[in-house]
Amino acid sequence: MAPAEIHGFAASEYPEINERIEGFLNFNARFRRFSQVMEVNSVPILVSNADFRKSYVTVGEKCILSGASGIRLLNRYCWENEGSALNPEAVLIEYFNQRQAESPLELPVVKTAPAPETVFAIECRNTFNYYHFVTESLCQLCDVADSGSTGPIYLHFPNQEDKTRDFTRTYIAALFPELVDRVRFQRSPYRHDSALTSYSFLLDCFSLPASQFGSLQDIAPDNPHWKSGQASLNALTILEMNAVDSNLRRLRARALRAIEGKDFSHLPRRFWVGRQTGRSRERPLGGQTDLIEMLQPFGFEQVLFEGLTPLEQIALMANAEMMISHHGAGFANMLFANPQATVIELGTLQTARYRWGDFHAVANVSGCRYVSFFADYNTDTPLVDPIFSLDGIVPVHLSRAGLAQLMCFVVSSLGNIPQLSQATDVARLASQLLISGDAGRAKEVIDQHLGMEEGHVGLSLVMADVYEKLDEPADQLAALYTAYRADPTQHVTLIKVIWCARKLNDLDTLRAALGLLRDVFPERFQAFIKDRPWFQKQIKAA
Repeated sequence: MAPAEIHGFAASEYPEINERIEGFLNFNARFRRFSQVMEVNSVPILVSNADFRKSYVTVGEKCILSGASGIRLLNRYCWENEGSALNPEAVLIEYFNQRQAESPLELPVVKTAPAPETVFAIECRNTFNYYHFVTESLCQLCDVADSGSTGPIYLHFPNQEDKTRDFTRTYIAALFPELVDRVRFQRSPYRHDSALTSYSFLLDCFSLPASQFGSLQDIAPDNPHWKSGQASLNALTILEMNAVDSNLRRLRARALRAIEGKDFSHLPRRFWVGRQTGRSRERPLGGQTDLIEMLQPFGFEQVLFEGLTPLEQIALMANAEMMISHHGAGFANMLFANPQATVIELGTLQTARYRWGDFHAVANVSGCRYVSFFADYNTDTPLVDPIFSLDGIVPVHLSRAGLAQLMCFVVSSLGNIPQLSQATDVARLASQLLISGDAGRAKEVIDQHLGMEEGHVGLSLVMADVYEKLDEPADQLAALYTAYRADPTQHVTLIKVIWCARKLNDLDTLRAALGLLRDVFPERFQAFIKDRPWFQKQIKAA
C-alpha cells in the first residue's frame, strides 16, 4: 500500500541541535523507509499449554514471536546477552537464515473447529498505556469477532490491577459491544491448557522463504542497515516502521462504522490536544501558553482526549482538519483520522530517535498527513541529550523561533499565507509544504514573495522544485537560471537547466547552457556528454 505523508522538520533554537536533527531525518529517509508499506496478516491460532507471561506468550519452551511483542522479545534477547561471549545479533541472524533456507513451511491447519467454550486469550503490553492497548491488544478483538469464537475472552497484562485504566473497558464496550460481556481481565502469569490467540506474521519475513512470504526486495532500502532483510536489530526497527497489521485496518473500519449516523457537530475540526492533570504522564510543553494563544484566532479549540467518550475521540479524528499536540500516546488516534487531516506532533531529537517510528503504522493505515516538528528539551541543559534509561522521555520546549516556524506552517496549510521578510524563511516554509505533500500551498507562498529569489540560491532552487512538482517547466527553468546566476560555481544547477530546457524543447537555452558547462566546468562537461550522442550533436550545433 502507498505510504502516508510522514515528515519531520528541525525546529530547535540551537543550530547545533538542528544540525543533528536534520542528520537523523536524512538518515531516516535514506536508509529506513520502504517505498511501499507492507500489510501483514494476523490470524487466530490454536495453542496448547500456553503460558501468558510478562507481555509475551510461550508454548512449552518456545516463545511465540508475534508482532510487536515478538520484536520486544528479540530485542530483549540481544540486550540481555550484550557483552557475553556470543554475539546475540549474529546468533539471531544465523537462526533465521537457517529457517529461511529450509523448505517452505507447511502451516498446520486446524481441521476441526475448536469447542465453543474455547478461550480466546490476548496478551497486553500493559493496561495503562493507551498507545500499546489500542495498537497491539484492542485490535486483536477483530480476530475474535471474525473467527466466530464464542468462549471467554481473556486479556492478560503484567501490571498491578489498580493501574488498569478505564479506557480499556470503555473502548471494548464502544467498538465490540457483542463481545464485552465475555471479556475478562486477568493478570499474568497465567496458563491455558488450550486457547485461541491472535498471531501476526510480521516476523515471518525473516523465517519464511521469499517464495512463501513474498519478496521485499523491490520496496525495501538497499543498504547495510537493512542487510537484505536479515534479522538484525536495525532491520527489526526498519520493519516495524514500514509494516501495518491487518487488525489495525480492521479496527479502523469498525471504529468508523460505529460513528456512522451519529451527530458529532459539537466537536471542533481544528484543535490542540492538551493533557488532563494527574491522569496521563505529565510532560509540560515549554511555550504552550503562547502557542495556544496564537492558535485560537485561527479557529483552534483545546480538547482533552480523556474527557471524551471513545466514539467522540474517533469522530474527532475522523472529521479533523488539523490536530496539534506534543508527543504522547494520544497520537495513536491517528488510526481514526481522515486521509485529508493534518496531524502535527511537537517532539525532540529524543522522540525522533526512539518514538517517532511507533506512530508510522497508524498514520499509514489512515493515510493522513503526519508532520513532526522536533524542537528542544524542556530541561535545564537543553544541549545535552537525556539518557533514556535514567530520564525517560523528557518534555518539549518550543522556543520563540520554533513557535514562529510552526505557526507559519500551520497557517499556510490552512490557506493563510504569512508575509515574511527573509528569503531564507520563505525558502524553508515553501520547502516544508512541498516535502509534506502540499505543493499547491508551497506555490502560494512563493507567489506572495515573488522577487525575493533574486540573488538567493536556496529560495530559487525551492521554487524550481515546486514548479517541477506542479509540472510547470517554463517557470522551473526560470527559477533554475536565477539560482545559477546567484551562485555560478554550482555545476549541478547548470545541468538541471540543461535537462529542463530539453523538456521544454528550448534548444537555444539548452545549447547556451551546454556551452557554459563546457567552458566553466570542462571535466563535468565531458562526463555529462559521454554516452549521450544527442547532447553531443547539440553542442556541435551551438
